[in-house]
Amino acid sequence: MTRKLYIHPIALALSPQSEEGEAVRLGGAMVWASRFALIVREGGRIVSRERLGAAGMAAALAALPADLGALGESQWANLRKVHAPLTCGDRTIRLDQPQVMGILNMTPDSFSDGGQFLDDAQVAADHASAMLEAGAAILDVGGESTRPGAAAVWEGDELKRVVPMIERLAAMGAAISVDTRRPAVMEAALGAGAHIINDVSALRYDPRSLELAAASGAPVVLMHAPGKGDDLHSNGTYGDVVLDVFDWLADRRDAALGAGVAAHNVILDPGIGFGKTVAENLALMNALPLFHALGQPLLVGVSRKRMIGALSAEAPAHQRLAGSITLAVKAMEAGAHLLRVHDVPETVQALRVWRGLVDAALTDFSQLP
Repeated sequence: MTRKLYIHPIALALSPQSEEGEAVRLGGAMVWASRFALIVREGGRIVSRERLGAAGMAAALAALPADLGALGESQWANLRKVHAPLTCGDRTIRLDQPQVMGILNMTPDSFSDGGQFLDDAQVAADHASAMLEAGAAILDVGGESTRPGAAAVWEGDELKRVVPMIERLAAMGAAISVDTRRPAVMEAALGAGAHIINDVSALRYDPRSLELAAASGAPVVLMHAPGKGDDLHSNGTYGDVVLDVFDWLADRRDAALGAGVAAHNVILDPGIGFGKTVAENLALMNALPLFHALGQPLLVGVSRKRMIGALSAEAPAHQRLAGSITLAVKAMEAGAHLLRVHDVPETVQALRVWRGLVDAALTDFSQLP
């Protein structure tokens, strides 16, 4: 049976100071970890779990068998990796702090704001401008709903929805992501001025996507979804949802790298809400620090998702702001680099207050007990 190893940060800190005497900065973000779980899994079953501080990691890895030791050394280096900024045309998106990605749905049937912007391009452009003014670093433009049960969109319709808007946003000087799983749409969007490919199928929907992404030189977001084809929410069966999603993303990362996508262009998304129960989504949110061990920037999209309604008396999508902010702050505390959200002004405000709490230039950590 194949054995796998995972280094899971389990105690996060506001600063490098900790009772353990040493803390590790996760993913180059504004988050530190002082304790870790060293987990070994064999045949899908956890066979050992050792908790230790950062100072004891070198000795613990050296004591492992060669195959697991090499994997552990790689993950340990990945946890401390500092990610280069994203280059989006004339804009540079730093990844040493959380950044907000504003959602612009050019669809008639998205779960939260379907039809709001599709029928009037000026309304959509005004909303995009407002998100930029409020502090969105990136605008994510999509022309196909990926909510459960949504009908597939013809490629021609998707092109008509997103390309003209991307051209308008490019004229504004915005950093733009295109939310699509079709290579023709990816190519047209990049030609119209988009900078990032955000693929909810992790470049699986069309075999041409991997080659196109590699040739484009653009950053690409690979999101976990258990299903294939037009139903990305199906087949959501897990032995251990956290470790299974981790392994799945590792495989997709390696597939992208093997196809020629540059390592600094791979961004990973655990796919909150896609083929997962409320309990599984909560487990992933609580385990987000683990995903830094994959060595790539992390994108988290939890805005207005159904899990918030399930935990709050079935509040409809437009009444899920407080829950969205709660989960966004949870992602910030885990070191997520990109937050994909509908409510940009409110999320940016939460981000700035959170940043004040963790910024050594503003907070005197020596006063902490």
